[in-house]
Amino acid sequence: MEKGLALPQDCRDFLHSLRMRSKYALFLAFVVVVFVFIEKENKIISRVSDKLRQIPQPLVDANGTDPALILADNASLLSLSELDSAFTQLQGRLRNLSLQLGVEPAGEAESEEARAEAGEEEPPPPPGARPRRHVLLMATTRTGSSFVGEFFNQQGNIFYLFEPLWHIERTVSFEAGGANAAGSALVYRDVLKQLFLCDLYVLEHFISPLPEDHLTQFMFRRGSSRSLCEEPVCTPFVKKVFEKYHCKNRRCGPLNVTLAAEACRRKEHMALKAVRIRQLEFLQPLAEDPRLDLRVIQLVRDPRAVLASRMVAFAGKYEGWKKWLAEGQARLGEDEVQRLRGNCESIRLSAELGLRQPAWLRGRYMLVRYEDVARWPLRKAREMYRFAGIPLTAQVEDWIQRNTQAAQDGSGIYSTQKNSSEQFEKWRFSMPFKLAQVVQAACGPAMHLFGYRLARDAASLTNRSVSLLEERGTFWVTSATWKQSGCEEAGRTSREHSGSCWRERRRRKDQSLGGQMAACSAPRALLFEPHVE
Repeated sequence: MEKGLALPQDCRDFLHSLRMRSKYALFLAFVVVVFVFIEKENKIISRVSDKLRQIPQPLVDANGTDPALILADNASLLSLSELDSAFTQLQGRLRNLSLQLGVEPAGEAESEEARAEAGEEEPPPPPGARPRRHVLLMATTRTGSSFVGEFFNQQGNIFYLFEPLWHIERTVSFEAGGANAAGSALVYRDVLKQLFLCDLYVLEHFISPLPEDHLTQFMFRRGSSRSLCEEPVCTPFVKKVFEKYHCKNRRCGPLNVTLAAEACRRKEHMALKAVRIRQLEFLQPLAEDPRLDLRVIQLVRDPRAVLASRMVAFAGKYEGWKKWLAEGQARLGEDEVQRLRGNCESIRLSAELGLRQPAWLRGRYMLVRYEDVARWPLRKAREMYRFAGIPLTAQVEDWIQRNTQAAQDGSGIYSTQKNSSEQFEKWRFSMPFKLAQVVQAACGPAMHLFGYRLARDAASLTNRSVSLLEERGTFWVTSATWKQSGCEEAGRTSREHSGSCWRERRRRKDQSLGGQMAACSAPRALLFEPHVE
């Protein structure tokens, strides 16, 4: 029976081929279904991405590269030149990370030594090769930081913020001393990092009243930042809306934090000034963050001049000092003196750390005296820009020329216009000598480190022919500078040996001048050959 039902071989082959074709058909159908599903998912993701682009993005990419460098508006790849610029920027980031880890990039050490031996300066980077710099002007109140900050505010390709940490100090209360001081420093540091990454939204948590829809009328000293008062950040003026810190030269609507963050990311560099960062060591995580290329400029001023200025600007806080001067009491309150001594020591310790150039600060720290800026503003501006690795523009030079020869009547206690060559010693003719003595006793170590001479008596304090400044070089070190120290012994390129060479030349110079200064009087922090322009 079974044999009678057997099909011919041709029929069996035909049925077998049909079964195989149906399997392939099912497989192809499955592939088509999966493809359609993926296409639908891509469309959904695309729509979500479009929505996300409309939401403020506070953080830049991890490598610090502007997202605009990756895709254009039409989602097509940018030109090769623009991609090359992005690649060069990434190379700069990798080089910074290598330096932070203590690894000299291949070939750089040899090239620096060759340039130093030939007496050549480091060549400027090629166009489009400059990495994004993050400049912190670290100072205390009444040291001329507003004036020096304008050197960076006037540069068109720098996004500059004026005292953004003011909002944190006003909102978060920390009691003085101990763990509370360390806690405040950590908060300031973390906010500072986010600001350098153009995450301006972090300030919204500290602005009072809280911004609505990322709009605020209470950004502290907004008018002191050109970047916050120019298009597109400067939106149309809104009537009946009071802005406490309005722009100076144009009428703008409330600050749109989203537009400000976008402007920050578009600028080539970022800079801000802060008088609330006191301990340099707390900045180590920022210096080691591969997303940042930090440059710290610590601005100092004669503490006698600082106190004289503060007693005018913050008169209410110095009633004890004024009462002591007026009533002729034998001693000033110990709390007042201790506070002054603590401020000076904090500045000194940060400066000594910076000048020692630990690995994480190598090439990232510069010390500047306000008195030197006041005497040679353009020269010092060039030095600061060279240290930061940012080209100085004619726009900044013009501003310096116009604003360092201002009439005295146009200068207020908060003015950035100074007849600087005459202003920096004005305090000497208004400060009682006994007040100067208190400052000299409390701040002696800091004054010695920064090159401020003590006044022996009231006559020397008010005598212009008696200089209270020691002439110093530029306080920052590069690898090439170590080779230029003048030591004959081969291989003496370490900081310790460079310092000993400098001390030896200093000793010989002092002997030739009649021994006016002890050969080993230089503080440890200055044991290096100053880089002189």
